[in-house]
Amino acid sequence: MVQINPSILSADFARLAEEARRVTGPEGADWLHVDVMDNHFVPNLTLGVPVVESLSRATDTPLDCHLMIESPDRWAPQYVEAGAGSVTFHVEAAAAPVRLAREIRAKGARAGMALKPATPIEPYEDLLPELDMLLVMTVEPGFGGQAFLDIMLPKIRRTRQLIDKHGLRLWLQVDGGVSAETVERCAEAGADVFVAGSAVYGADDPAAAVRSLRAMASEAAGASGGSCAH
Repeated sequence: MVQINPSILSADFARLAEEARRVTGPEGADWLHVDVMDNHFVPNLTLGVPVVESLSRATDTPLDCHLMIESPDRWAPQYVEAGAGSVTFHVEAAAAPVRLAREIRAKGARAGMALKPATPIEPYEDLLPELDMLLVMTVEPGFGGQAFLDIMLPKIRRTRQLIDKHGLRLWLQVDGGVSAETVERCAEAGADVFVAGSAVYGADDPAAAVRSLRAMASEAAGASGGSCAH
């Protein structure tokens, strides 16, 4: 099942509760994607646990927290406690990714692992059964509004092949430059969860943009013969 997760990084931070409502409702956002940056792992600073906690109280849409931070082993569990339904850490920053994924799951959230563009998937094949989601970054993490990196498409395909090889019910998420111009290529390559920032929040009708992206991705996934049932 194709999912669209609008990124609040592209929303108006002064009105986050209202911005969350703009993309939800019938056939609206499946999750809200929350980018957490610490100005250390990436050169940008966004928000932290208190904002996630407040946002979780303001919306019924589950929160998909993407931690672009140092020491996720220490901080990730706090985001589960703050109300996140899914917490994704970067493997480049995690000291013990298997232990961290198990801790996130034990606390009741879905465990995701993210890879920066230059990080290959193959060394982490044995970790896949410990995860609920694998995030392939299609831009360098740190800032919204960047151009999609086409060179990531083969990596998405290889990741999908590894997931299928092991028969895993693992979501494959892409984040970075996802738009009406790129979502079909990502879906054809095997992605089934799409993070879209400016493509949603920059539209006149964000909820309609979500529905349009989902329809495009679903059609492309079907045409490619991809199986994305969860």
